Amino acid sequence: MSTRQVSDRNDPLIESRDQLIAPMAAGEKPAERWRIGTEHEKQVYRLADHRAPSYDEPGGIRDLLKALERFGWQPIVEGGNVIALKGPDGNVSLEPAGQLELSGAPLENLHQTCAETGRHLAQVKAIGEELGLGYLGLGMWPDKTRAELPIMPKGRYDIMLRHMPRVGSLGLDMMLRTCTIQTNLDYSSEADMVQKFRVSLALQPLATALFANSPFTEGRPNGYLSYRSHIWSDTDPHRTGMLPFVFEPGFGYERYVDYMLDVPMYFVFRDGKYIDAAGHSFRDFMAGKLAVLPGELPRESDWIDHLSTAFPEVRLKSFLEMRGADGGPWNRICALPALWVGLLYDQTALDAAWDLVKGWSMEGREALRNAVPRLALDAPLPGGGKLRDIAGEVLKIARAGLNARARLNAAGDNESGFLAPLDEIVARGTTPAECLLDKFHHEWNADITRIYAEKSL
Repeated sequence: MSTRQVSDRNDPLIESRDQLIAPMAAGEKPAERWRIGTEHEKQVYRLADHRAPSYDEPGGIRDLLKALERFGWQPIVEGGNVIALKGPDGNVSLEPAGQLELSGAPLENLHQTCAETGRHLAQVKAIGEELGLGYLGLGMWPDKTRAELPIMPKGRYDIMLRHMPRVGSLGLDMMLRTCTIQTNLDYSSEADMVQKFRVSLALQPLATALFANSPFTEGRPNGYLSYRSHIWSDTDPHRTGMLPFVFEPGFGYERYVDYMLDVPMYFVFRDGKYIDAAGHSFRDFMAGKLAVLPGELPRESDWIDHLSTAFPEVRLKSFLEMRGADGGPWNRICALPALWVGLLYDQTALDAAWDLVKGWSMEGREALRNAVPRLALDAPLPGGGKLRDIAGEVLKIARAGLNARARLNAAGDNESGFLAPLDEIVARGTTPAECLLDKFHHEWNADITRIYAEKSL
């Protein structure tokens, strides 16, 4: 989740609708300037007892962040606390319960993306050896209750933690217990954005299925393969979901602005502090009628903040964010951007992917999304069959797209090799979650603590 670094009282007031559209329109880039941004979260735990460390305990999250500064990371401070880092590889930040996230830099190719991921994991593992910390690459804490998890000292999280129980039963689980991998990609025009948004939104359930990796809650199977994905179904209906309007005629920047104006606010950032505006309307803010700041008009930075508080399956800011995947190990962190770059960054592949999904009804898309957390690749497709029936075809399209890009490393390999973990899942016919469940019921003899030794990063 984004971390505000400065209070922008001097940036322009929002006085027209054009300013609301501007961040999205400003994201347009010619294809040669398209970049790849990859974000990934991981659970941090004590090697000695598998406990989640607090922020300020010796050898805890604060010390982890401070130790990372030796690798050239610069601290970002809020309220006297280091709560994030910035550097050449992007930003390191904290999710509410101390999940550690790398929001990677915008990079030209997947070889660079995977190298960036490798550098980050090497750094945190080196610090972990010193502090007695380990890292899990899963979609959800497999054994922790909410009460067992710490809270990080970030102002926006205090507001969200208070607000979440008012709007859904699982929002606190989303904040405290989940981890994801995301990919951020560019577009060349409004029309290009629309096609990419529609394809990626329709196929987001396939990413959820292929990356399903959260089958345990508090030490036992929870009945789902991606419980992280299920959690989003009862987090906050005003800011989540499949966005049916994206598939309607005439969709574009204007329609997404209307959607965001209807998403309730969380906060306003002023003078280094977060002001609780949870549930209030950005439309009222634009009219100078925001109850917590009466008479004050929003600034452009307030709108940028607000754009980061919606959590649909695909999100638009000045780029498109793919949000459907559970957290996982290094090779799947590299595989997620490979999937989406292959599908979206070559026009022939993008057209082929759209041909595959354009006939689906909105009801069918919703049903698929709702079935995937429990059934993954066995979820029913709109019009018949199962999701696994198209998984190989989608990977074939993505591979063709990566081959067409022809971005080679020093050994002469193109980017298609990063799809290998997904090829294995499709060939095997079982998701990562199903493999975990098999181990739990057999090799581990229902001992969830075995997951730490076998599935740490």
